[in-house]
Amino acid sequence: MRFAARVEYDGTGFSGFQVQPGKRTVQGELETALRSISGGARIRIDGAGRTDAGVHASGQLIAFSWSGRRIAADVLGRAIRAVLPSDVSIGPLRRVDVGFQPRRAAVRREYRYTIWNGPRSPLRERYALGVREALDVSAMDSAAVALVGRHDFSAFGGKHRQPMRTLYWVRVRRKGRVVTVDVAGDAFLRQMVRSIVAALLRIGHGEATMTDLEAALRSPDRAFAGQVAPPHGLSLRRVVLGGGSPVSIGKARG
Repeated sequence: MRFAARVEYDGTGFSGFQVQPGKRTVQGELETALRSISGGARIRIDGAGRTDAGVHASGQLIAFSWSGRRIAADVLGRAIRAVLPSDVSIGPLRRVDVGFQPRRAAVRREYRYTIWNGPRSPLRERYALGVREALDVSAMDSAAVALVGRHDFSAFGGKHRQPMRTLYWVRVRRKGRVVTVDVAGDAFLRQMVRSIVAALLRIGHGEATMTDLEAALRSPDRAFAGQVAPPHGLSLRRVVLGGGSPVSIGKARG
């Protein structure tokens, strides 16, 4: 049997999603939980995206194959949740085809970067970047249009054998003192969203313009000397699957 589910996690205490020797990762915790309820069997978790160290998720999508005794999805889900640490949670399990792979099935991934544009706030700034200076959100949102479409995003993600990516939208919005940068695309290079946010922050501070952003996108060098926004403000909010995929996780909270 193969199952898929939405996974939520606080990335603060993790070295990213993907398993790394000697480091605490989300994939590692999920596989440890499955091992503990399967009698020690090694069960691999496949994810729709590899979030970096410190990055959160409310809508990560995972899948795994269960070869133990036949068990109802809701019973298995409860067993997994009972042994997971407090900073990881798994949603309802759904049966999927044996060949289902989240990375291949995903056609869109949606991220949100949150900025607290106000006075120092330890609680808010656990999951948001604290920025004290005023931000020109309108200029940031207008400039972000230059990134929409299919481009070579090497300048925002470093060298990659397939650097072409499609962004469906990049939206910058303010609600009170909270500024959000929502980015949706077919796939992302390493640190790509955080590089985009860093560039937009320069525009918000009046240190760069839309023309500078367009030039950076065309450049073979890393944009704005490789600046990236800190990871704690970023969250993977939703993974959208193709129409022919056998499972839908719906819209993530938040």
